[in-house]
Amino acid sequence: MNQAAPLSPEELERYARHIVLPEIGGPGQQKLKRARVLVIGAGGLGAPVLEYLAAAGVGTLGIVDDDHVSLSNLQRQVIHDTQSVGQSKAESAAAAIRRINPHVTVELHQLRLTEANAGELVSAYDLVVDGSDNFETRYAVADACAACERPLVHAAVGRFDGSITVLKPFETGADGRRNPSYRDLFPEPPPPGLVPSCAVAGVLGALTGVMGTLQAMETIKLITGIGEPLVGRLLLYDALGARFDTVRYKASRA
Repeated sequence: MNQAAPLSPEELERYARHIVLPEIGGPGQQKLKRARVLVIGAGGLGAPVLEYLAAAGVGTLGIVDDDHVSLSNLQRQVIHDTQSVGQSKAESAAAAIRRINPHVTVELHQLRLTEANAGELVSAYDLVVDGSDNFETRYAVADACAACERPLVHAAVGRFDGSITVLKPFETGADGRRNPSYRDLFPEPPPPGLVPSCAVAGVLGALTGVMGTLQAMETIKLITGIGEPLVGRLLLYDALGARFDTVRYKASRA
């Protein structure tokens, strides 16, 4: 599929509610069509990210996931359904994306992202969305994005809370300082076992929908150049209190 081709009449109708927005319009929708976005994980966060980016008309979506769909995933990983249990998450997500929008090209990477392969994966895309659930992957993705100069939309969730930020440490901000990196925000991973997995602690399914949708929104902003991305800002969401708070953070050195 030629992602550089003009929008077809069917695409113009499909994206009409985007195109009527002056901030996006036809040029912005064409940027979405040309964009290549890598999504790490087709789970709780990755599910709404993939659904909304596909619906928005992002031309190419890469999916990194080596897991299979289990019944316990379905409470939050809404891109999969009961018939998907036992299937590859990447393949299940790709089938759902094709149902949502046949104009989207899906590239599957059915493997575990590591320090060794992160650079090659990241460099093939314009932008990366991290929906992983472990610190090893988060640091590998963040380091590769910084080295390859790719924007990273990072989010994480707890039981009833979540956080999201945008990382562009290869650029400078309006103050002339280097934008902060993931390691400026979290210099070291916590000791093993300190942060329990969702399998142990639990997680409210709709929470991952909130945070994943926010990731999709930040991604669309970055691609189209609208609004103010969450660079140097960590947005915190308390689901039980229905409260958002923003924490500003800076690079440890200029």
